[in-house]
Amino acid sequence: MVHPDTELRFVNEIIGYGVFATKFIPKGTITWVVDELDRRLDEAYVLSLDKLQRDHIFKYCFRDRNGDYIMCWDIGRYMNHSFRANCISTAYDFEIAVRDIYPGEELTDDYACFNLDEPFECLPEPGFAKTKVMPDDFLLLYPEWDRKVANAMNYFNGVEQPLKKFISSKFIDKVNAVATGNERLDSMLNCYYNRHQKLVTA
Repeated sequence: MVHPDTELRFVNEIIGYGVFATKFIPKGTITWVVDELDRRLDEAYVLSLDKLQRDHIFKYCFRDRNGDYIMCWDIGRYMNHSFRANCISTAYDFEIAVRDIYPGEELTDDYACFNLDEPFECLPEPGFAKTKVMPDDFLLLYPEWDRKVANAMNYFNGVEQPLKKFISSKFIDKVNAVATGNERLDSMLNCYYNRHQKLVTA
């Protein structure tokens, strides 16, 4: 589920649609969380589908730590990529604002955290030479994501959290402990799906 103070807007003919803030969303706010309405699809099922269906899944889904494809039921699936993303995933099945997001600003993710099956071609961004996200960029970037999320969690208890009630019961105690400084943040590396390991053991 995506933060309630967002809406879907048309960006341009090349990008298509994106998710934009309708109100101020401060640093430390949960911006998206897996909930019971999101659809979890295992790889065998996805590969059994018609190519048109598979292509849609590959475009709009991400893969979790188990290799399952997660299809967001709401506009969260339209969040676009940025190399300077203002939202970063956590090991607790939610994303957090790693800086203040202002009304009219687009919410963005770094697609490298989505366990991509194939390289993702993206538009040039000022200050970045890269125009492609590679499947294993995850392994290069997770320390930076961890630092940003750890910093954002310092603000977690001081901001309104309309999506906190949707955090999975298996994570909520740990999230509260991290937010109060009583436990260390779990690394995003816990969410990496090692496709290569699966190929070796299959």
